[in-house]
Amino acid sequence: MSGHSKWNNIKRKKEAADAKKGAIFTKIGREIAVAVREGGADPDSNRKLKDLIAKAKSNNMPNDNIQRSIQRAAGGQDGANFEEITYEGYGPSGTAILVRCLSDNRNRTAGDVRHLFDRRGGNLGTTGCVSFMFNARSRIYVVADEADEDQLMMDALEAGAEDVKNDGENEDGETIFEIDAAPDVFTELRDALEAASYQIIEAEVVQVPDTYVQVDEESRLKIESLIESLEDHDDVQAVYHNMDEAD
Repeated sequence: MSGHSKWNNIKRKKEAADAKKGAIFTKIGREIAVAVREGGADPDSNRKLKDLIAKAKSNNMPNDNIQRSIQRAAGGQDGANFEEITYEGYGPSGTAILVRCLSDNRNRTAGDVRHLFDRRGGNLGTTGCVSFMFNARSRIYVVADEADEDQLMMDALEAGAEDVKNDGENEDGETIFEIDAAPDVFTELRDALEAASYQIIEAEVVQVPDTYVQVDEESRLKIESLIESLEDHDDVQAVYHNMDEAD
């Protein structure tokens, strides 16, 4: 795995997305609606909904918006029937790309995703062509003093984490720690860290590549353009790739 700061990459993406918060809230609202339909409106008994509420809050989604999404789905007012679809493909220089979507029209979404790949030097592949290169992992980022690193490691490992590492500093000079764990302990691990009063700034189950691919600057710009165009699509919830993003 690359040694650069993953949090700095996440932070840059968050900053770039500030102007698109309405779209982000809409996408999270879709995920909440699907979770409510699948498991009910009570986050205490619906683990997926509980995780999504935490994700919404980490993206500064107002509580009113969160509750409205839950109530609309619980009351059957959100008429669209979304299904989760993952598309797989290749970007410039053979980079592997996974695109996770929520769509109410599979044919439309497939056509749009294929078009975006084609326009930006990539190509949409078949199911399974690159997914074997990725693994689901819990990734939680917390702010903590370096002096507390040993205690954080003890608390995180006791709650099910597999690794804790210093991931650099944020813009305020505070130390960020990346906590890595298997996906099935995500909720318990996040809850344990919250109960221990750690400041969580990002927490999500993500797809992590086994290895990263280094590319030249020209390819990097093309790949970033492809990723950005995919992320801007209304049906796309997340894009994962194996391009090395080291500065």
